[in-house]
Amino acid sequence: MVVITLQRNKCIGCNYCVELAPGQFRMSKKDGKSVLLRATDKKGFHTLKSADHSIVEASEAAAAACPVKIISVKEI
Repeated sequence: MVVITLQRNKCIGCNYCVELAPGQFRMSKKDGKSVLLRATDKKGFHTLKSADHSIVEASEAAAAACPVKIISVKEI
């Protein structure tokens, strides 16, 4: 299981996550912030739980590139 978490309210809209992991992230046309696709929102933390381990490498690259460090990727 892969768990990806995004603290969307702290996003600065740099677009790195979308460039590195376009299968998991998109930029919102409304506010210019990142959106974690297929995620659930709980108090500002958007979380995606997936059994697809092929998304780990791109998601970790997006987390590493994020200048405000609001993306976390965990394998459980």
